Amino acid sequence: MAKKSVQVGEFILFDVVYEDGSQRSNRRVPMSELSSLDGDAVAKAIIEKQDREIAEKSGIPPMRIKAIKRAGVKK
Repeated sequence: MAKKSVQVGEFILFDVVYEDGSQRSNRRVPMSELSSLDGDAVAKAIIEKQDREIAEKSGIPPMRIKAIKRAGVKK
């Protein structure tokens, strides 16, 4: 039985897998941005933007995202 996706306040949490095999859990995406039918595609774009901003501040190039899924959802 699949669990519901995790919601924290006004955010939906996502688990992100990068092309190098590393994973980051509980990345926050505003729920208001996911109201469309392409919610997870929009979430990927938002997380990529967050990664670019982090990379700009740290001076380390951003990693490419391989896959995302809502946190707490089993396949």
